[in-house]
Amino acid sequence: MQTWLVTGGAGFIGGNFVLDAVASGVRVVNLDALTYAGNRDTLAALEGNPNHVFVHGDIGDHALVARLLSEYRPQAIVNFAAESHVDRSIDGPAAFVQTNVVGTFQLLEAARAYWKSLDAAGQAAFRFLHVSTDEVYGSLGDEGKFTETTPYAPNSPYSASKAASDHLVRAYHHTYGLPVLTTNCSNNYGPFQFPEKLIPLVIQKALAGEPLPVYGDGRNVRDWLYVKDHCAAIRRVLEAGLVGETYNVGGDAERQNIEVVRTLCALLDARRPRADGQPRESQITFVKDRPGHDRRYAIDASKLQSELGWRPTVSFEQGMAATVDWYLANEAWVKRVLDGSYRLERIGQEA
Repeated sequence: MQTWLVTGGAGFIGGNFVLDAVASGVRVVNLDALTYAGNRDTLAALEGNPNHVFVHGDIGDHALVARLLSEYRPQAIVNFAAESHVDRSIDGPAAFVQTNVVGTFQLLEAARAYWKSLDAAGQAAFRFLHVSTDEVYGSLGDEGKFTETTPYAPNSPYSASKAASDHLVRAYHHTYGLPVLTTNCSNNYGPFQFPEKLIPLVIQKALAGEPLPVYGDGRNVRDWLYVKDHCAAIRRVLEAGLVGETYNVGGDAERQNIEVVRTLCALLDARRPRADGQPRESQITFVKDRPGHDRRYAIDASKLQSELGWRPTVSFEQGMAATVDWYLANEAWVKRVLDGSYRLERIGQEA
């Protein structure tokens, strides 16, 4: 049985990845600091499962990570742990530098020491997979897509901190030989996403009859990737990716933000109409744009498709419908998430 150390495995993407990995027969040691976006409820289905070991802790705790590596002897580390919201990085960049840069450095140091302690076969089999974002590439015009060779040009404290962590991972391969892999993904959506992100935020505000805030003119474009497809891509890269390489993961589903919001409104109108019969599009409200808001992201995932045979299997329309259905069926999960300090208010408005 394979054993993987997964960091940030109680978060949105990490949680979905852990659920899928354990279901496929992998033993997962799940290290998560349980900050605001970490949620043990996401992992409720694994309660009592001997192949899921949850550890409450920080990737920056070198001694803890070293102990876990020594005790469980994993064949891979998959690093999801990150502060990940642009608006929050505008309000408080220090936490992003601490977790995404310093935390990744400490994790790499522990991984390097562990890897060096393995025999030749263990060293050859070991992988350190770092999960990153397309935001490190900056902003696109109306044409073109990000490739793995696109120069980095991060525009927010969040994307700058992720870019720094990507560079550290690359450096540890080229300097020390650590067998690393990096994935840069487009915007994820799906079950268990923290309600500060666009899709779950709009769902909750729409159901509550509140205004649906859309930044600027609503024409900022993102490539949308269903989280289950992303998890499958990561597993494929872990299985067959070439050491030292980067792979872009995209859903081939570019949409303007206003299109996403209108799609959600239509899905909710069909499933749970307003009492007054009015369409939820009437709740859309355009608000002042986010500082430094990148205009367009688009991922070219052809390298991952041609070299490793991965392709997204869930269309934007299928994924959005499944996501709305999941949130409608799991309102108790959302209420428990919102019992904390976040109350759907707008953040990240500092200029």
